[in-house]
Formats: sequence, structure tokens, C-alpha cells
Amino acid sequence: MKLKAKEGKGVSYLGILIAFLALCVVISFASPYFLTPSNLLNITQQISTNFFIAIGMTFIILIGGIDLSVGSIVALDGLLMALMMKNLNMPSLLTMILGLLIGALIGLVTGLLITIFDLPAFISTLGMMYVVRGAAYTVTGGQPVYTFPESFLAIMSRVNGVPVIMLIIMVIVFAVAAYVLKYTRYGRYIYAIGGNRNCAKLSGINVKKVECIAYVINGFCCGISAIILMARLDSAVPTNADGAEMDAIAAVVIGGTSMSGGEGHLVGTLIGVLIIGVIANGMNLLNISQGMQKVVKGAIIVLAVIVDVMRRKRSATVKA
Repeated sequence: MKLKAKEGKGVSYLGILIAFLALCVVISFASPYFLTPSNLLNITQQISTNFFIAIGMTFIILIGGIDLSVGSIVALDGLLMALMMKNLNMPSLLTMILGLLIGALIGLVTGLLITIFDLPAFISTLGMMYVVRGAAYTVTGGQPVYTFPESFLAIMSRVNGVPVIMLIIMVIVFAVAAYVLKYTRYGRYIYAIGGNRNCAKLSGINVKKVECIAYVINGFCCGISAIILMARLDSAVPTNADGAEMDAIAAVVIGGTSMSGGEGHLVGTLIGVLIIGVIANGMNLLNISQGMQKVVKGAIIVLAVIVDVMRRKRSATVKA
């Protein structure tokens, strides 16, 4: 039986894009600093952390899962890489490779908890969030690690003010992830499992294997995010990426990926990341408090889920 991915309607992406452009127009009127080249470059750097996490989260939500531990993974992975460079004098390239493997390994542990013990994704990733964040505080006694080698910081080096290497990494990761979801058998399996788990099993798909690999991919993306964040801040802190899971989930859901799984695309996720980044930047420019910013982000997530539920109900009614 041939499986077909339900990537979402082009019109819906157009609607999200129009909403994003309208948001930019509103903020540009509210703050004269918004459309300045320096601020736009700042937004690009600020969204980089969420960009990679959201790509991994898209795989997870497409299978009908969720991962609340991504921010903790970024923090722990960053601290472990910092210790490798500072205490063990490891070369930057080797450190980054090991960092990616550590992120993937943590994702594998999460995936195994879910697939072997049949734990709900929410419970297992909630537990992992606390375990991994606790480990982040433990490895350095709660202390930050600063000042990394120039060879490591070069990832965020700029050419005429533009972080070229970071942008190249973003393009490559996005292109590879989009190719996997759209053109590979594994990508079709992802959509099939999210669309109807039981039918996927009856079709001969190894659901647990596909699900476990999705969490490995998610962990790998967290490793990339940890590298970019460390290079941008030139530091690793136990509190890094605190709350990043909410930004990633918001970006994915706003981008049109259904929380029920089986429908969505990385193009929508990219637009969602931009929307979250622009909202955060705009609120900072307007001196809106952090507490109110969290209220706005929470309201956005709830609104996006309501829209998704209403759309699915309408679609089911039409089919009936």
C-alpha cells in the first residue's frame, strides 16, 4: 500500500505568511528600530536556537508525540561540550561531533522510554526534562563556563555583519530535514503514523522504530542548537534554553502542523519560528515585561491549537 504524506494546503501557508508580514508591518509602525539592518540581523541570530529545536520538534509532533525536554538537552549538551574544550582541551571539531552524538543519545533514551515501556510521551519527556536539567546543574555545580576557543566561536563569525556560517548551517539542516520528510520512505512513515497509528501498524510499518528514530533526530537537532547558542553567547549556563520547548511547540503549531500528528510541513515551521522571533523582538523593543511576553506566547499556543481543532472538525464534517 502506497502511503501519501498530508503536508498541508498551500493556501494555509499563504495565510500564515500573510499574518507574518502583517505582524512585521504593525511592529514597524510601533517601533522605528524594528526594520533597521542591525535589528533584523539580531532577529536572525535570536531565532537560530529555536529554529533547530523546532525542526526536530516537527518530526515529533508529526508522529503525534511531544518532547518537553528539548531545552534541558540544549543546556546539558552545551555544558558538556564546554567542559570538553576547557578541561580536556579537546579540539573544537571533535567537541562539536561529540555534542551532536550526546544530543542524539539523550533523544534515543527518551525514545526507548516511550517505545519499550509504552510510556506516554508527555510523562516520559516531562521526567527527562527534570532529569537532564538537574544533570546540567550538577556537572558544573551550577556554575557557568565562559570563553571558548576562537575556532569554536568562528561558527558565529560575520561577513559584513552577516553570520554567514550560521546561515549556511540553517539552510543545510532545513533542506536535509525537508528532503527526509517529503522524499524518503521514513518521511512517509512519519506521516502515516501520525495520521493513523493502527493503520500504520497494519501496513507493516515498525512504528516503535520510526518513533524512536524521530526522538534521536530531535536530540541531534538539540545538539546543533546547543552549539549555535554556545557560540553566540560564548558561554554555557545551566539555565540556557529554559522554556525553549514552549517556543518550539508554538512555532510548529503556528506553522500548521497538527498536534494530533500526520499533517504539517517544515515550511510552516519556518514561518512559525519567524513569527515567534518577531513577536519576542517586537515586545522587547516596546519594553513589554517578560511576564506579559509569556502570557502572549501561551495565548498564541492555545489559539493555534483551537484553530487546528476547529479545522479538523470542519474537515471531518465535510468528509462525512
